[in-house]
Amino acid sequence: MNTRLLNAFVMLAEKGNYAEAARALYISQPALTKQIHLLESIVNMPLFSRGRHGAILTVAGRRLLPQAEKVVRQTQLFMHHAGQVSKGIEGNIAVGFGLSSFYLAPRCIAEYRREYPGIEVSLTDQASFLQYDMLLNDELQLGFVRVPPPVALDYLPLFTDRLVLVAPATSSFSVADWLKKVPLLRLHTTRGRGLNAQIDRYLHDNALFTSSIQETDDIQTIVALVIAGTGVALLPYSVVHIAPPELVIIPLTGESLSWQVGIAWNANHEDVIRDNFIASIRKAMTINKEE
Repeated sequence: MNTRLLNAFVMLAEKGNYAEAARALYISQPALTKQIHLLESIVNMPLFSRGRHGAILTVAGRRLLPQAEKVVRQTQLFMHHAGQVSKGIEGNIAVGFGLSSFYLAPRCIAEYRREYPGIEVSLTDQASFLQYDMLLNDELQLGFVRVPPPVALDYLPLFTDRLVLVAPATSSFSVADWLKKVPLLRLHTTRGRGLNAQIDRYLHDNALFTSSIQETDDIQTIVALVIAGTGVALLPYSVVHIAPPELVIIPLTGESLSWQVGIAWNANHEDVIRDNFIASIRKAMTINKEE
């Protein structure tokens, strides 16, 4: 049934007058009369009786009015919700992030949700190579990853990260000395494929060698082991944002130290919520440049 007929029924019942109801509905009085007659023919019973005091609900009309009002309210709520969704004001977004964006991604999300508080955001910690597949398969709507992606994804560079040496104490040791003295701590390849590849390029291109390598499952374990004096690590400079004060961050020089970090998304999938997120990040970048 056309909901306009129920809306006409509810409005005429509220106003009790065809002329007033027609004005409230922004239609002509003959058009309203036609809609009421059509509804009455569909339900096969009169809903109003006309008298000197206007339109009066029949017994059947009074019985049907509460349900009609409920349907009209639900329709109005649906249309309001549809409008919010179409503008990207309500809904959800799945976002991925990695080690280099451990600090940046939550800040971007917090800024975005100040403008769009009705959006639910889920944040998943995944290596870039896993995020690429998830973006292609629509399991993520946006990812903070190494860019440019090796697959067909749109992307926006945000900043350049670089390797630093994380050591247990300040000393006069060179990078080569540290690597000979204690094990190099690093993530398992299944967790840190991109970072490990960067480390390997850095070591190769700068003719550096390790005495041994010890692999762990997460960055927190690496940090704890370094603090305990078990080894040193080559990590993104971004870790300074989450590193405890007792961790020593040593800048590096040489080749193959840096890479770009940004956001990536699958433009083949239309998504206004994701596009609003991207616009929020672009806006923040513009403000930061102006400052």
